[in-house]
Amino acid sequence: MKSLPEKKNLSEWFTQVCLKTELADYAPVRGCMVIRPAGFAIWERIRDFLDREFRELGVRNAYFPIFIPESFLLKEKEHIEGFAPQCAWVERGGEEELEERLALRPTSEAIICSMFAKWVRSYRDLPVLVNQWVNVIRWEKTTRLFLRTTEFLWQEGHTLHRTEAEAEEFALKILAVYERLLGEFLAIPVLVGEKPESERFAGAKRTYTLEALMPDGQALQAGTSHNLGQNFSRAFEIRFLDSDNSEKYPFGTSWGVSTRIIGALVMVHGDDRGLVLPPGVSETKVVIVPILTKEAKLNESLLSKGREISDRLREKGISSYFDERTEFSPGWKFNEWEMRGVPLRIEIGEEEIKNKTLCVKKRTNEKRERVKEEEIGARCEVFLKEIQEEMKKKAREFLSERISRVESLAEAKRVLQEKPGFFLISLCGERECEDRVRQETKSSPRVIPDGGKRGGRCVVCGSEAKYEVYFARAY
Repeated sequence: MKSLPEKKNLSEWFTQVCLKTELADYAPVRGCMVIRPAGFAIWERIRDFLDREFRELGVRNAYFPIFIPESFLLKEKEHIEGFAPQCAWVERGGEEELEERLALRPTSEAIICSMFAKWVRSYRDLPVLVNQWVNVIRWEKTTRLFLRTTEFLWQEGHTLHRTEAEAEEFALKILAVYERLLGEFLAIPVLVGEKPESERFAGAKRTYTLEALMPDGQALQAGTSHNLGQNFSRAFEIRFLDSDNSEKYPFGTSWGVSTRIIGALVMVHGDDRGLVLPPGVSETKVVIVPILTKEAKLNESLLSKGREISDRLREKGISSYFDERTEFSPGWKFNEWEMRGVPLRIEIGEEEIKNKTLCVKKRTNEKRERVKEEEIGARCEVFLKEIQEEMKKKAREFLSERISRVESLAEAKRVLQEKPGFFLISLCGERECEDRVRQETKSSPRVIPDGGKRGGRCVVCGSEAKYEVYFARAY
């Protein structure tokens, strides 16, 4: 098996891991990728996690068209200005020129709000809580597997509420769901808070974000939740009759995560040997490898025992695969399954058969542990929980090491050179000062942390600071 590049060559390593582990492949269409079954299985587990959480909040799944009339996008000025450079347009259908251009969905606020205007009449129709799992088209200039592609998959939720307070509360509830998805389920720690005005979603009143840090010190926006205020309700004339018999505009939210978080998962946890998958998203949690010999009778016992152990694990709800292929050596199989990131490996050889034990190895370290055969199910459950916690701890430590508080632009530039990551800086809130930080550090403002509003002085102009904000170079 051809070895992977070292992870310190992150760009090449990332591409080769995605290809060799069969997560994805390049499509014959510029900037597009094929998500292969191994990659799609991860997306399905993310989808299942979020669907459960969304249902708890009363959200129901729906589907809206991929085609959006140009006139719909033009209704919200900031929205079209934000997305126009990335829109792909349909101008012809069959043999006919279209009377109006149709955008291929860059996001769905416009088409969904046009339908909300038909459905909402009374305060009794609120709240409206819908989500859709769809593909999105954004004409990107530079693309990379999972991280930035012309077409990608995401979920996008859209809601309407009677009051601004209800909309704000719901946007923050979704932010908390995403934080659990990333921090607990995917073991990816994130910085959470509000985007500065310059980085808000086009047409939003407030944008909340979750920012992860990759091994090269660059940030990756892992999810967003937007309080849209009444911007889209007014643009699309969505009005309802309230209980006081007055006509009002509802308040909206939208929110989403995409397949780019699979890219984050690969980079945050992988190592020189390949993927390291959190147990919850791994399609196979345990692989069982028999150490076959030249002795046919012993091999028969090894194969029988391997199948028995695999069945026992599945009965406990632990997905397993018994690799009884004879054309590959045990060492080849070890490398193959480590590259694919399977959390646990069980080895069965002559000694294990004799002593009625099993040799278990976690993907997260080099240690092998002997386990009594009758205890294997319970012990695997413990090992899988330990792996999850080990992965969370390692990722949290890396993030913590790469956060710096700086008091000047010179210090910010030095920190980015010596220890790339997030730096926290005080700003007055004026765009000129923010842009000065951008230009001199070649970074962008990622997130105003919760409680980030403070006293002190702007590091650029020296006037009273409005807030602290994390900057970083980003994907």
